[in-house]
Amino acid sequence: MDVQMETVNASESKPVPELVPKPQLVYRCKKCRRIVASEEIIVPHERGNGKESFRWRKRGGKYQNEEANCSSIFVEPMKWMQTVQEGSMGEKLSCIGCNSRLGSFNWAGMQCNCGAWVNPAFQLHKSRMDECRM
Repeated sequence: MDVQMETVNASESKPVPELVPKPQLVYRCKKCRRIVASEEIIVPHERGNGKESFRWRKRGGKYQNEEANCSSIFVEPMKWMQTVQEGSMGEKLSCIGCNSRLGSFNWAGMQCNCGAWVNPAFQLHKSRMDECRM
């Protein structure tokens, strides 16, 4: 955990670094506010070619130069993901607290809306979660 704070030493006027906790990013279910993911378990992926990567948008036009922001995060499998524990190859992911749908998973992989493929994919939709700093 990276932390820093500056204090002034009594004998000198130069700041001295000290430890201060860096805020941690967590994702909560929008419906019941249960923590479903944290910054440490997010699987990063390189941005794809955006809408050019999808067959139905491979035609020319005004959509080619738009950059798509990722509308989902990909995470490592977690204990609360009951359908993963049951041995399914691909299924919807529901919140363990309120049973609302948060995303889906597929061991063969999925394509992010930015165009990148993630294998295996445990995808949580940002629209179904709140981003919080702790």
